[in-house]
Amino acid sequence: MADKKHSIILTIIKSYSKGLSGFIRKRVDNEEDAQDILQDVWFQLSSVINSQPVEQVGGWLYRVATNKIIDKRRKKSESSWIYKEEEQEESSLYDQFLKTEKTPETEYQDRILWQELFKALEELPTEQRDVFIWHELDRVSFAEISADTGESIGKLISRKHYAVLHLRKRLKVFYSEFKESQFKSI
Repeated sequence: MADKKHSIILTIIKSYSKGLSGFIRKRVDNEEDAQDILQDVWFQLSSVINSQPVEQVGGWLYRVATNKIIDKRRKKSESSWIYKEEEQEESSLYDQFLKTEKTPETEYQDRILWQELFKALEELPTEQRDVFIWHELDRVSFAEISADTGESIGKLISRKHYAVLHLRKRLKVFYSEFKESQFKSI
């Protein structure tokens, strides 16, 4: 029985390894992260197959990979707040919304913004969350997302639109409080 499950896992790895690896590489910063995530996916597959069968293996693998990518990004974001990177990339979400001088207060607001953004993203349906993350945070074009997922560009744009509406509504309180604190400091 164990040999049969081992054989199934090897077959799945051979079938999906190349495509899944490419999918992950497009969404992470470096090869080491891509390899770590791929290994985590295979480990989780071996754990799940030992306990229960997976009906739609391909969809399951890509969902796990997406979740691992999000987790990796979340950990990197949190560690950048803890270890205070000297400069953040100019194209970061922070710079788009909060173009201010770096102070302890703005770094605190930065941390809160990312926490609130990730909380709000978790509230979204999976399809909307994925499109928003891929397009806004990963900087993947709609054409590339469409090619990877098989969804039409129009559907992807619609999903992102609904995600943005939700995020605007959800983060409005945070933004209002931030603007209010800016006026008090002037």
